[in-house]
Amino acid sequence: MSTIVYLNDAFIPKEKACISPDDRGFYFADGIYEVIKYYNGKAFCLSDHMERLRRSLSSIRINFTGIDQIESLANELIHLNHMEEGYTGVYMQITRGVNRRMHQFPDESACPTFYMNAYPLPPFINELKKGIRVILREDIRWQRCDIKSIMLLPNVLMYQEAIENGARECFFVRDGYFTESTHSNIFGVKNGEVYTHPDSNHILPGITKRIIVKICNKAGITVKETPVRVKDCKYFDEFFISGTGSEIMPVIQLGDIPVRNGKPGTITRQIQQEFFRITYGEIAGDENYSKWIAD
Repeated sequence: MSTIVYLNDAFIPKEKACISPDDRGFYFADGIYEVIKYYNGKAFCLSDHMERLRRSLSSIRINFTGIDQIESLANELIHLNHMEEGYTGVYMQITRGVNRRMHQFPDESACPTFYMNAYPLPPFINELKKGIRVILREDIRWQRCDIKSIMLLPNVLMYQEAIENGARECFFVRDGYFTESTHSNIFGVKNGEVYTHPDSNHILPGITKRIIVKICNKAGITVKETPVRVKDCKYFDEFFISGTGSEIMPVIQLGDIPVRNGKPGTITRQIQQEFFRITYGEIAGDENYSKWIAD
């Protein structure tokens, strides 16, 4: 059975989807994207993702008028691909559209290109249970990381370097401080308090990050939105990352240095448990979610 995608007002088989080589996304990476996770057909934090999508579009001045239709289109896409059960990612990308290659914006007659696809996005159970190793590299990206741009070459290069070094993520370092990872936010835990980089032009304002702050506030865990210095990481008890795909992922090694005893910490586990209760428990209705992170 063919995978169905959505492209410019039509649901079509993926193999028939064609985008012009004159699309500005192809020429200049002139576009933005979002990824939403669906738990048994139910979107997690859809309104938050749409808010960020609007902000990214506004930041690069793309006039896209179809945001209010995205929810129904995504639901139909999941239905057409028979993905109502299980865990699904919906990727959406909006570029400035087709025009001859020139650096200035095209005139107002140009229409944005809108593409969506759906794909299986199950939890990374083994990594969620045991934790991952990360590498540390200089943050070589631009100054507007708060825009969810499709211009991801620095992220791709650093993630590939992580994989080639037997790791699963790369922590970016700017002026001696952790900013974020290639596709996730960074959290550290010290003396029972959670530290994370404040939202700024140097990091993407994470949807899962926002949920973690709410979880911590509800549990009475202090959250300090202040950057962590690389040279201070040895004083931290735990590290973890967060993201739509990563969810709440423990980090057990920074470069060649183990984080404490090389096992996920108690605060990380507490936040994981509550996040999974909300997503896999309340939303997905999976009563067995707790087995994933059982010791």
